[in-house]
Formats: sequence, C-alpha cells, structure tokens
Amino acid sequence: MTRRLLDLCSWALDCLIELGDSLTQAVLLGESLVADSKRVLGADHPDTLATRNNLAIAYSDAGRTDEAIRLYEQILADMERVLGADHPGTLITRNNLGDDYRIAGRTDEAIRLLERTLADRERVLGADHPRTLTTHGNLAIAYSEAGRTDEAIRLLEQTLADMERVLGADHPETLTTRNNLAIDYRIAGRTDEAIRLLEQTLADMERVLGADHPETLVTRYNLAIDYRIAGRTDEAIRPLEQTLADMERVLGADHPYTLATRSNRTDAYRDAGSTAGEIDAQPSDP
Repeated sequence: MTRRLLDLCSWALDCLIELGDSLTQAVLLGESLVADSKRVLGADHPDTLATRNNLAIAYSDAGRTDEAIRLYEQILADMERVLGADHPGTLITRNNLGDDYRIAGRTDEAIRLLERTLADRERVLGADHPRTLTTHGNLAIAYSEAGRTDEAIRLLEQTLADMERVLGADHPETLTTRNNLAIDYRIAGRTDEAIRLLEQTLADMERVLGADHPETLVTRYNLAIDYRIAGRTDEAIRPLEQTLADMERVLGADHPYTLATRSNRTDAYRDAGSTAGEIDAQPSDP
C-alpha cells in the first residue's frame, strides 16, 4: 500500500467515525489500516500512532469500551515515549482514555486523568482552544458521575458559553455539551429546564447532524426519559420506540445505548400500564 493510499484510507476512517452510522465498517477499516500503517510507516511513526488512536475511537463508539481502553493505554505510553508528554497528539489520547475510563465506570481514574489533561491543555493550547473545551466537558461529565452535580453544572454552563462563543451555537461539540448540561439539570431535579434544553438541542441536532447520528439518537433518548420523569408517559413512549428501532439499525442490538433504550422502553410501558403489543396497536397521530 502506498503512502497516498494510506492517507485516503485515513480520511475515509475519519469520515466513518464522524458520521457515526457505520461503526462496524469503521472498526474493520481501522484494524486493516493500523496493520498497513505499521508495515509501511513503522509502529512508532506519528501517523501510525494517530491511526491507532482513531481505531480506539471506533472501538469506543461501537460500545467496545474495554478494547478501546487497552488500545488507548498502549498508544499513550508510545506517544509519551515518541512524541513527548505535551504533544497535542498525546493530549488527545490522554483525554480519550480518561473519557473511556468514565464510560467503564472507573470514575476516580477518569477524573484524575482528565484534570491533568485539562491543566496541560490550558498550558499548551490555551483556555479557548476547542480541544481544551472538549476536556472541560468530559471532566464535567465525570464530576456528575461521581455525584458532584453542582460542580458539573457550573463547569458545563461555563463550557457551553465558551463553546458558543468560540465554536458557534451549531457546532457538534456545542450541541453535545447542551445535551450533557440537560442531563445534569435532570439529576439536580430541574426537569422542566432539562426538557426545554433537550427539545431545542434535538431540533438543532436533527438539522445539523441528521436524524440518524448517534448524538441525535442519544439526545432523543434523553428527552424521552425526561418526559417520563415529568409524568408525560405517552409522550415518552413514541420517541423511545423510534429511538430503539433507529439505535438497533445504526448502532446494533447489543450496543450499550441500545440496551439502555430497550430497558427504559419497558419501564415506560409499565408506567402506562400497557404492554409493547398494546402500544404498537394504538393508532399513530396523522
């Protein structure tokens, strides 16, 4: 494989990850591309390290968190040795590893790593750099999952304001941060605020990212959960039905988001005193 072909395959992998609707294909391409990059460029070449990082992202997006963590840990050690601890590529991998520790429930490890990464990114890249803002958001989620909700809300509100100023209101990172802030409003018992923010965010995500993008699906799921918490069970069931079908098609039947949606759909049926068949038999609005 020539260097030019490697570059084209790397671009294709980036596109698959960004689109988010072909995760199995992204993993297969990433695994093949890593093998080819090691053979053509060498295991320690910066482009090979970047490709391995993208494969870990694909693993994570596909719900294969343990595989992603193992790969990130290997890449981080190699990047620190080859590129240095302060290299932007090293900081990307450290941020991603911290976020996957959080996803895996290793919250204390996630917070320590993300706090370190945030301090380094502020020093190396600056407080307003988009990647610094990303780490702000990831750290806020980790605070929330550690039960530090007030800290998480304050950090997310500041991060959202900074993202809207630096990136714009329609940037995907801005939209994701609005979704995450709404989740913390829910946790804090501010359900009406959460619903208003999620309704706005879902409309924007469908317009900017598309109805099938994983972030759009997660936001629709979160809105349905808030409808259910607010006692608006009938409004919750239809979005959960739609989101479950879309997640099974886009992410796969065994993806963690799909499993969570299926479980909450069952709970919504129970709230409504109905079964899946009874709900399915009801006529839809015209």
